[in-house]
Amino acid sequence: MTLAILTEKPSAGRAFGAALGGAQGTFNGESYVITSARGHLFELAQPEEQLLGGGPSEAAAMKAWNLGTLPWDISKFAWKRVPIKGASDTIKQVRSVLSKVDEIVIATDLDPTGEGDAIAWNIIDELKLHGKKFSRMEFTDEAPASLQKAFVKRRPIVSMMDEGDYRKADFRNKLDFLTMQHTRIASLAAGQNAVLRQGRLKSVMVNLVGAQLAAHTNYVKIPEYQNRFRDENDVLYINPEEPRFKTEGEVPNVYSSSKVVLDSRTDKTTAPRKLLDLAGLSARLSGKGVKADVVLATYQKMYEDQVVSYPRTEDKTITVEQFNELLPFANKIAVLVGVDPALLTERSPRKTHVKDSGAHGANRPGPKVPASMAAIEAKYGPVAPLIYEELARSYLAMLAADYRYEAQVGHLESYPQFIGKVSVPKFAGWKAVFFDADDKDDDENTKGLGTKADPLVFEIIPPRPEHPSMKWLMKQLEKRDVGTGATRTSTYADVTGTKAKYPLLKDARGKITMSEFGDMSYRLLPGTQIGDLTTTEQVYGVMRDIAAGTTSTDDALAVVADWVRADIVTMQRNAATMHKDLGLAPRAAAKEKIEGVWAKTGQPVKFAKEWSGHVFTDHELQELLAGNEITFTAISAKSGNEFQAKGSLDEQVMEKGGKKYAFVGFKPDFSAKASGGSATPPRAWCSHVFTAAEIKDLIGGKKIYIDDFMSKKGATFAATVSFGVEKGSGTKKIIPHFG
Repeated sequence: MTLAILTEKPSAGRAFGAALGGAQGTFNGESYVITSARGHLFELAQPEEQLLGGGPSEAAAMKAWNLGTLPWDISKFAWKRVPIKGASDTIKQVRSVLSKVDEIVIATDLDPTGEGDAIAWNIIDELKLHGKKFSRMEFTDEAPASLQKAFVKRRPIVSMMDEGDYRKADFRNKLDFLTMQHTRIASLAAGQNAVLRQGRLKSVMVNLVGAQLAAHTNYVKIPEYQNRFRDENDVLYINPEEPRFKTEGEVPNVYSSSKVVLDSRTDKTTAPRKLLDLAGLSARLSGKGVKADVVLATYQKMYEDQVVSYPRTEDKTITVEQFNELLPFANKIAVLVGVDPALLTERSPRKTHVKDSGAHGANRPGPKVPASMAAIEAKYGPVAPLIYEELARSYLAMLAADYRYEAQVGHLESYPQFIGKVSVPKFAGWKAVFFDADDKDDDENTKGLGTKADPLVFEIIPPRPEHPSMKWLMKQLEKRDVGTGATRTSTYADVTGTKAKYPLLKDARGKITMSEFGDMSYRLLPGTQIGDLTTTEQVYGVMRDIAAGTTSTDDALAVVADWVRADIVTMQRNAATMHKDLGLAPRAAAKEKIEGVWAKTGQPVKFAKEWSGHVFTDHELQELLAGNEITFTAISAKSGNEFQAKGSLDEQVMEKGGKKYAFVGFKPDFSAKASGGSATPPRAWCSHVFTAAEIKDLIGGKKIYIDDFMSKKGATFAATVSFGVEKGSGTKKIIPHFG
């Protein structure tokens, strides 16, 4: 029996070959052959290709960027995949190997998002190889010993859908696909013929940066004044109960100089900072002018040669095995990056940094130590030495002693309510290896408390919100546990990419500003689901639930339709404010035209296929060309609400630039109100966005109770409503019942 080892990329295939004895052969008594993908070989087809049993008109409507086609009905989706451009040769090569073996061993990367599993299973699924025997190699790195152990102890697999990592990756992939709808909503609402890309992490980044920029820009210095004391060592003594005043002149002059009484001296220590992840690394380098996409590309090349560890990890610690593997190289790494090996006095695993859990381990140097920094630059480019030194110093700091300092506390003899505190450094420890401005304590003072303090009127200035930077943004995302370090970095590289036609953010040496399109996007996002950080945080929780088998992908994706309905209304409302604030006028996009012979004249005509948010179906187009009247549900451009439209093709006149132009197009008949049972409730009424369940109840004639309606004056009220024909009216509409 022969088995095939499927790796994620050729470099991994070479590492496996080196560990097992070649690209094919026998190891541990089993015949094997290695084949490699090149990352993803398949991707989801375009939305219009996903429809099950849909006709040309349905596909055309799905393809059109039109709010009337949203939200998509994913119950009709085939979730069809197509080969990625340029992958056909690799697919053929992989197929030729996998189709001939008895067992397929999945040896793609163990990503925290399950991406490696998705790469392998999508290949197996598309090549229709589910009848094979399957197993999974689980490894923390590509060292020969790790790969050999993973081969011998590989885990049997029953089926694709039994794998939690695949299920969560499949959900994430489908969810990201569905957020294309939000890109369409934002782009259409803005009306600037620009694509405003949205996504669960992109939109959150834009929202966070926009809010921080506004806080930084709109900061107003409003000082307060207070009595305090300062000693000869520049230590301040503060009474938290001391009153504050708006002007310096209001502060009473009631204190005189006083002796300082030392209350305590306490020796304290601080352990080294946690190991870097890819986001932290990229953020540190951004201040040196290194772009995130360059960090990603360079790091990947270094990883393939085992110069650095696996990039896309979410681990913050390393295992004992990983610690022991790298420890023999510590002195060599230290000399390479200019650290004195004598500082590395702690050669035992730290409980804060080394744990018996995790997979790939935190980002760190690899087992292959380069000969020199010049050699690194020569092989991988000018950014590589910067990457290596940051990772090396972060790792080496773990082997250095704790930072030691003395915490001193004292009070004023004459005014004991005034307290002074200071931290006096005693031993640099790990800070001599890997120091950051964030590591300095606010009350650090090398001299300690003084002996005498004098009163002063102290100006208290509220700190100005910092200008957003990559470092700041990565901290915000990490604090909220949104995404892995690698995901944050790759998304940041995407939204700041200089090659994008419509970039959202600009990065200048780590400082972030909004692009023209990012500013528009930010102004559209308030109150949306896609821009809500809570929504993104919940997604990661859902991914964990799907992996655990406590919820299904179908159930988790069902909420997206409600997000879309809500965000259509919210973004259209925000767009009106955006246009006013930025002085923008909506630009009309060119509409798709339909050609045919009009029965009324017997002559060929060309007219728009869409009217007021509705894309005409093939049947409706035939009726219009035949000269007949049609009725359909349209969307009000002003309110975003649906209404019944009735009309036919007619000759009309348009005035533009002082000139009149004749054209043929759909002409609504507002003299006769459309009626009947085909009408559907509006998406929103009095600022409440109806859920899919509520719309279903309204269509079914049920009354529903809502407690968050809002009047035109902004007052919230509750009401029971139904959908029907009110007395004296010929059309269906929302009817409130207050009795």
